[in-house]
Amino acid sequence: MTSNNLKNRMIDYLAGQLTCKAVTEAITDYLEGNLGFVEQVRFQMHLGFCRGCRRYLRQMRLMLRTFGTLPMEPIPPAVRNELLQRFRTWKARSQT
Repeated sequence: MTSNNLKNRMIDYLAGQLTCKAVTEAITDYLEGNLGFVEQVRFQMHLGFCRGCRRYLRQMRLMLRTFGTLPMEPIPPAVRNELLQRFRTWKARSQT
């Protein structure tokens, strides 16, 4: 067994073989502080080795901060209709 294989097996063991999918599913619990100690350690171990999951976590934090600054008033109907129309146009163009 090469030292690289040994290193990868040790990382998998320490991180509890946590997959990127499992990390993305646990992000909300992590951000809300609802993971148990062992789950949190494994989550953080995975983040330490996975650039993609670190990027996803940063995006989620940014999204939560952004949503926290939005006004609580509902969107005016004219604005809502304009957004829906733009989305439909964008979606139609992206499918062709």
